[in-house]
Amino acid sequence: MREPEPSPEDLRLAARLAGLRAEHGWSLDDLAARSGVSRSTLSRLERAEISPTAAQLGRLCSAYGRTMSRLLAEVEAEPPQLLRVADQPVWQDTASGFVRRSVSPPHAGLRGELIEGTLRPAAAIDYDAPPVPGLEQHLWVLDGALEITVRGETHLLAAGDCLRFRLWGPSRFHCPGPDPVRYVIAVVLP
Repeated sequence: MREPEPSPEDLRLAARLAGLRAEHGWSLDDLAARSGVSRSTLSRLERAEISPTAAQLGRLCSAYGRTMSRLLAEVEAEPPQLLRVADQPVWQDTASGFVRRSVSPPHAGLRGELIEGTLRPAAAIDYDAPPVPGLEQHLWVLDGALEITVRGETHLLAAGDCLRFRLWGPSRFHCPGPDPVRYVIAVVLP
């Protein structure tokens, strides 16, 4: 059975990942050591043979010192000032059950962005480190419940709750269920 052809977005992301590694002058082994993603997986990602998971993208963004939104925006065309819901970039990690909509993508000269996230029940995403140390986030739960761990402290948020923090270390997002959770994160670069 043949593998499905990579999407145009996957091809652009793969090319950008390869380009970032080249810009830093790192070998696959160098990047593997910095990111914790295996050399073989990195090679397959850069050739668009596989799509990255949210956790892998988080590790790569941390190694490159950029937010996931910034990386994904680099593979998209320049976003307009007004972004209709149908035109907002959506990225999915089917393995973890995470759907990410870039409501207000990063833009040159602006430090903030808005992201809508959806996690299916029992889904969890673990990030080893922030892409940018000290990254400011304001997380507002719209529907469902979200268990988030920041700085070793776990918070259970219900619809309408907001948690604001700066990211310095690992974080974990978990949907305890029974329904999916939908939330908005306002991200502000330090």
